[in-house]
Amino acid sequence: MIIAGVEAQLAHEPLVETRNRKRLRPNLLAPWELRVREMRIFYEVDEPGIVMVLAIGTKRGNKLYIEGEEIES
Repeated sequence: MIIAGVEAQLAHEPLVETRNRKRLRPNLLAPWELRVREMRIFYEVDEPGIVMVLAIGTKRGNKLYIEGEEIES
């Protein structure tokens, strides 16, 4: 599910905001977020168009968990 979402959503124009991806406010995690169901994929894009996935988390209500740890926003 995650790989299919990344391939479908980030293969073309990963720096364009859509319903499922958005630019985040400055933070220590990543500049961009992709939403695939309850999953959140945090990524950045290098100059030649290479997408680097930095973290994958789960959203439960208003809380984000990465590797089982709650991440403060």
